[in-house]
Amino acid sequence: MPLSHRHIEVFHALMNQGSVTAAAQALFTSQPTISRELARMESLLGLALFDRVRGRLQPTAQALALFDEVQRSYVGLERIASVASQLKNFASGQLSVLCLPVFSHSLLPGAMARFVQSHEAVSIAITPQESPFLEQSLAAQSHDLGLTEHERELPGTRQTLLLQADEVCVLPEGHALLAKPRLELSDFAGQAMVSFPPSDGYRQLLDSLFAKEGVLPRQVVQTHSAASVCAMVRQGLGVAVVNPLTALEYLGHGLQIRPLTRSIPFRVSLVRPERRPGNALVDQFVLALQAEAAALLVKLAR
Repeated sequence: MPLSHRHIEVFHALMNQGSVTAAAQALFTSQPTISRELARMESLLGLALFDRVRGRLQPTAQALALFDEVQRSYVGLERIASVASQLKNFASGQLSVLCLPVFSHSLLPGAMARFVQSHEAVSIAITPQESPFLEQSLAAQSHDLGLTEHERELPGTRQTLLLQADEVCVLPEGHALLAKPRLELSDFAGQAMVSFPPSDGYRQLLDSLFAKEGVLPRQVVQTHSAASVCAMVRQGLGVAVVNPLTALEYLGHGLQIRPLTRSIPFRVSLVRPERRPGNALVDQFVLALQAEAAALLVKLAR
């Protein structure tokens, strides 16, 4: 018997839910059915996908590797379903926007508030997506408009700059460095820092600048999102360098901002699909985005 979609579905549910009971509930089936399908899948593959530890399933290294591939397949299916939904609703006053998660809480809320004042009947779908899936979806023409930090133009799209500012330092209330209006790289020597992972492009750029200046901060915490970084700084765990949009969201809530003397550019670009049918709402929404971007730059300058 060949491997079936049902086997993959059961495996996906087990990895996400963590137990046979929860997987059965998620798939609206019984626990014996889940256990039977898992046993068949392991037999077909010749792999032990889970270790049974005190009545719970512990994924093996092989299961984790297989799950990475399964996740990519599920993302592909979700993207197809999203495209189908957008096609079905295209003529009913809908606008779909794909963006990095940082923009869903820092730039888009204000732009949406401006837009709906004159477009109350329009339904807007905001889809936050991390790279590289964001770039894949934009190139696939699956959304009316995209927002990205990446400067490389994607095939089949037209990209224009929306906003440009410098990365800023965020510090907890009462920090000694708040006495300075602008911070030098040398000010970070020995400072406790909350950082992005070493694989992050901004982290790599900042590390290279520190290395050139012979500056060695103390890396205390690493986390993936700018919002998480700011939350950690607010708790007094250290200082950080983040994008100005997220910094503004946290300003005044136990966190302060200082500019750097060294420019680390942060750019936001609009991405329009060239092969997608035109949507007259896009131009109107872009005007709202431009107005919100200008307002944020004024706020940042203050």
